Amino acid sequence: MKCLNKHEQEMYELNKSFIIGLDEAGRGPIAGPLVVAGVVFPKGYEHNEIYDSKKISEKKRIQLYDEIIKDALYFEIEVVDIEYIDIHNIYRATQNTMEKIVLDCSMCDAVLSDAMPLPNITLCIQALVKGDTKSVSIAAASILAKVTRDNIMYEYDTQYPMYGFKNHKGYPTKMHLEMLEKHGVIEIHRRSYGPVAKQIQKQLTLEL
Repeated sequence: MKCLNKHEQEMYELNKSFIIGLDEAGRGPIAGPLVVAGVVFPKGYEHNEIYDSKKISEKKRIQLYDEIIKDALYFEIEVVDIEYIDIHNIYRATQNTMEKIVLDCSMCDAVLSDAMPLPNITLCIQALVKGDTKSVSIAAASILAKVTRDNIMYEYDTQYPMYGFKNHKGYPTKMHLEMLEKHGVIEIHRRSYGPVAKQIQKQLTLEL
């Protein structure tokens, strides 16, 4: 696999040395948190196996997670709870958390995000569509975010085994929607998402 450092190189040519890549896991699920991560690698860093977390195996993601933590000059992983998502909506929750991570990282002088504009950030920034297939820094952030979120959903699976979270990670699969219908809404479901709101309304109607 080709090393994804073209956009980092472009930043280096602009005399930027510490580029933070940003990505998230969990915008689409109807249950569980959003996880956002940022990674800064040493200037000129290359790694031919770091790629979009959705396109590599779980075993490889776990291996790369440890390598990324070891190699990064800086990393941050933020877990965004369901209440924050429901209050701000998933887009704003993602955007706000990415901006927080950038502001937390005093060393960074440039930003690469996965298709997310960050209007409150004054640093040099590129929002790359499908950035986790184009930038090693964004791809690394996607791996940190996904591994972290998957581990959280495995924990939820042990607490709520009837919902099958280990299989669908909270996404609105046929199985998940059937279990939502059968067992109802629980505390980790996102109330602002359509299928959950519909089920809440159904439960309220039955109680009347």
